Amino acid sequence: EGLEMAGREGAEIQVSELELLSSMFPYEEEFAVTDQVAVAELKHYAESLSAEVPASRARFVLNVKAEGPGASMVEFSMCCALPFKYPAVPPEITVRSSLLNRSQQIHLNSDLKTYLLQNCSGEPCMLSARQWVKDHAVAYIDRELLSSSVTTSDAVQAEDIIFTRLWIYSHHIYNKQKRKNIIDWAKELSLSGFCMPGKPGVVCVEGLQNSCEEFWSRIRRLTWKRILIRHREDVSLKGGTCDEIQKLRRFSTLEEKCFDAHGPRGNHMDLGQLYHFLEEKGCADIFQMYFGVEGH
Repeated sequence: EGLEMAGREGAEIQVSELELLSSMFPYEEEFAVTDQVAVAELKHYAESLSAEVPASRARFVLNVKAEGPGASMVEFSMCCALPFKYPAVPPEITVRSSLLNRSQQIHLNSDLKTYLLQNCSGEPCMLSARQWVKDHAVAYIDRELLSSSVTTSDAVQAEDIIFTRLWIYSHHIYNKQKRKNIIDWAKELSLSGFCMPGKPGVVCVEGLQNSCEEFWSRIRRLTWKRILIRHREDVSLKGGTCDEIQKLRRFSTLEEKCFDAHGPRGNHMDLGQLYHFLEEKGCADIFQMYFGVEGH
């Protein structure tokens, strides 16, 4: 019984740490769960909906950009697995980078492990581990390699126009003012897409990258129970024209789509209708990203 309690408490801590990570790093390229099923099982177990101890551990990847010499950015990926007894035992983390050779990688990972054992026993420590990698990992890379990998293509890239499509997920969208903001701001920023109010809430905006970024920074400042970018698409148009941008749009304006679900819980949207709507627009694959199951 005591073990059971400890297990559930550990599971709750793991779930809330994963939620914290996904709200701090909403983009897939920063934080991505690699085993959705394990996380779903973990949540069920944490909420006492299932007595089954999860069969597999929560696995995810944290990608970290750290500053190298001469303001160059080096990318590290942290492949993480949380043992069932975490945080009582340390997480399993493997840090990789294309600039590390095998012995440097072994050295770095062993130092990270030592750091976690000495500093983080019994406490959730994914953020400390990430910070340690950000602060220390570059030092393990061969200096010569670093200076040669610094690129000077910044000047060229300024000419590119980037078309972006953001798929935003919210726990729910009911508030009339927020719904009005979404439509007004999209219009002001020349973004098209759609908003599906209800629970869950789905917003898609597409247009120029900086307009999408501006839209997201305004939206996320409002109060939400939970809001994050589920997926983003970026298409680079070399010296693109307005015409080419129009061709990339899947939606003509930004409109609110209500797929009313009939029945006692009228505020829950009919996800089957959402799936068919996305399918018509050539975006059916997005449904899987939102809800983790095939739509049919």
